Amino acid sequence: MLSIVVPTLDAAAGLDRTLRAATPGADELIVADGGSTDATVAIAAHWNAKLITAPRGRGAQLVAGAMATSGDWLLFLHADTVLAADWIAAARHFMAVPANALRAATFRFALDDQASKARRLEAMVAWRCKVLGLPYGDQGLLISRALYGNIGGYRPLPLMEDVDLVRRIGRRNLVMLDAAAVTSAERYRRDGYLARSMRNLACLGLYFAGVPVTTIARLYG
Repeated sequence: MLSIVVPTLDAAAGLDRTLRAATPGADELIVADGGSTDATVAIAAHWNAKLITAPRGRGAQLVAGAMATSGDWLLFLHADTVLAADWIAAARHFMAVPANALRAATFRFALDDQASKARRLEAMVAWRCKVLGLPYGDQGLLISRALYGNIGGYRPLPLMEDVDLVRRIGRRNLVMLDAAAVTSAERYRRDGYLARSMRNLACLGLYFAGVPVTTIARLYG
């Protein structure tokens, strides 16, 4: 049984596409909402998702969403990320291997932008995942309930909750599935590809330097 958890906060712009792609492969769909005032709740209801209210903040919402699941496997997915059509086959194949109960999987990062800047960023993310073993939350995370519990699951952090968890999973226990997770490029178009990428990199550097996550979150905005 696969439970999918999607944290939301005023996510109506992309949530319908996200849930449309996710629903066919989900035995259980959980939307953990942080207090949306747009059509997020209505969209969740349209797709028969179980809606839970959680303290605002992606880390806290992921924690609450996971607690509401009943599946043997959990898939955490951002509200502006649309899984490619072949994701179900890739995920089911991964879950069918008994040894993978001790590993986790992510999807290939992609952006919904035809610009060459988007392709360069995708290549950089692929390098980061291969060399550093650091996929981000916008690539999804497929993990068995047993492993999720054994490593302590997500922590209610204001930022870096995804990096915190994959570091505890360990680089050798992460698998990249041959299916894309296509994320909205709106933030990159708005802030500038270079500026946003450098800001993300700076936050990651501060995190590895031991700067408190609360401080990084204030700097991130």
